[in-house]
This record gives sequence, structure tokens and C-alpha cells, in this order.
Amino acid sequence: MIAVKNISKAFGSLQVLDKISFDLKKGGIFAVLGPNGSGKTTFLKILLGMVLPDSGEIYYQDQPILQSHAYRKHIGYLPQIARFPDNLKVREIIHMIMDIREEPAHPEPLIELFKLDKFMDKKLGDLSGGTRQKVNIVLTFMFDTPVVVLDEPTAGLDPVSLIKLKDLLHQAKNQGKMILITSHIMSLVEELADEVIFLLEGKIYFQGTLSDLQSKTETRDLEHSIAAILEP
Repeated sequence: MIAVKNISKAFGSLQVLDKISFDLKKGGIFAVLGPNGSGKTTFLKILLGMVLPDSGEIYYQDQPILQSHAYRKHIGYLPQIARFPDNLKVREIIHMIMDIREEPAHPEPLIELFKLDKFMDKKLGDLSGGTRQKVNIVLTFMFDTPVVVLDEPTAGLDPVSLIKLKDLLHQAKNQGKMILITSHIMSLVEELADEVIFLLEGKIYFQGTLSDLQSKTETRDLEHSIAAILEP
């Protein structure tokens, strides 16, 4: 479904991505991991068309996407920090995003799931960080997209909301969707991810299952696997 071919990106003298290549051929949950500065967010922004690579190509359903924008309607995106005007009400931001995308959307079940009814006429600037994150989750999942990209999606979520997010991800996976997720919470990755793509110094250090990574690093869990990579 997604093929990444020799993507490179530098900012000045800093080489953030260095000819990374991988294929994701089916649905599932794929964790894009790596230390700070490894290129995770830059890669996601290239996939989303927010940053142009210096070289390489990305294919979605066998079609190159870097000179196109139509493919974006197939992607739902939850950024690490979503910035919207604080004076907008929750109801207004939901309808604004629906108007921009001009696609069928179903926010109501998600509003009910995260108990946001009483916040619909509240301004975003008056919400707690956790409640704003719930609004962002609604904005991401209210469209029926085959690909979902989540950059640190658990920020500010209480335990109950985290469980609900996990349920959404399992539902999306069972529907055959492809989910790309970055997270510093290794227990979440261990619970959800089918495969890991580990970036290190702008290159792919590892791609495969969690069990394969543990075998490669001779460790018992993901946390220790990453520690073994970063501090051999």
C-alpha cells in the first residue's frame, strides 16, 4: 500500500533522513520508533506532503505521491501538537475540518465515546490538554480513511480515554486499515504494534516484528531492545 524509496532530507548541514526505503504492503499497526532527532516526524511530514524530500519517492497504491495532493484524502492525521485558533469552539473546528476535506464524516459516535457533548460550545483555549487531545482524536477518526498516521497520540489522555483510543486502533486494524504510530510509551507499542520500523541517525536500523527485534538484540522486551540499540 505504501512504498518508500530512497527518501533523503537534510536541513542545512544536518542530514535527517539518508536514503530510507521500506514497503508496507498490508493493513496493520506499524510503530515508527527512534531517539529524538532520528527523523520520525520528518518522515511522517514527508508522507503527508508537509515537507518535500531532497530525493527519493513515496508510492501509495503504486502511484507516486510527492507531486500530488489527491492521495491525502486517504489519510487521517493526528499531529503531536495540533494548533488551532483558541477562540474556535469545538463544534466550529469539527465543522471547519469537515468543510475543508469535503468528505463524509461521522463525528457523533466519537463525540459520544469521549463524552465531549458538554464541551461542544466551549472554546479550544478553555479546554484542558487532555480534552483538546480528545477533540483531535475525533478530527482524525471521523473520516473513513484507509491510512491513519498518529504522532504521539496519547499525550494528555487519562487512562479511560487511553483505553478508548486503543479500542479505536484495534477496530481500524480489524477493518484492514494501515496505522502508522510514533510513541515514546513502549508498553503501548508492545501492546499494539504488528511491526516496528526503527530509525537511527537517519537510516533504518531495523524493520520487522517485535519478537524479531528482541531476538536480534537478545533482550526480553521492547524497552530493553531499544536500550541495547542506543547503548550497546
